[in-house]
Amino acid sequence: MSRAFTKESDGSELDTLPELAVSAHRNLVTAEGLQLVEATLRRLDGELSAARAAGDRATLARLDRDLRYWRTRRATAEIVPPAAIADTVRFGSRVTLATESGATLRYRIVGEDESDPRSGLLSYVSPIAEQLLGCRVGDVVATRDGDAEVVDIG
Repeated sequence: MSRAFTKESDGSELDTLPELAVSAHRNLVTAEGLQLVEATLRRLDGELSAARAAGDRATLARLDRDLRYWRTRRATAEIVPPAAIADTVRFGSRVTLATESGATLRYRIVGEDESDPRSGLLSYVSPIAEQLLGCRVGDVVATRDGDAEVVDIG
């Protein structure tokens, strides 16, 4: 096979990674969420130092890109303090739901970067969180498994 029309890689494609998408939503964070952003920045800075020492261009390009994202998220973070009275579901609230089948669901409404649905941390822009915001004990919301009643807000 002829290699006459193939381009040799000079490694420059590593320098042009696509940017990480920054959400168009407000960057609301809990105090814990801001700590996570700060910890991520510290970790990435440490990895950047190691990549520089190793001369690893691909890792340097990725880390530079990731650091731009996380620095933007830190700069735009809006800390939302906990509500003084937990009578309505708000950003940062811990919510307990009772499903029709008798299951108990526990969620906390958090910022986009700290969300982890498997751990019960829901982004405030997720469909279920949008339903929950403004609810009071006794209100019913639709879940993928059927209706669920808000039984506790903390």
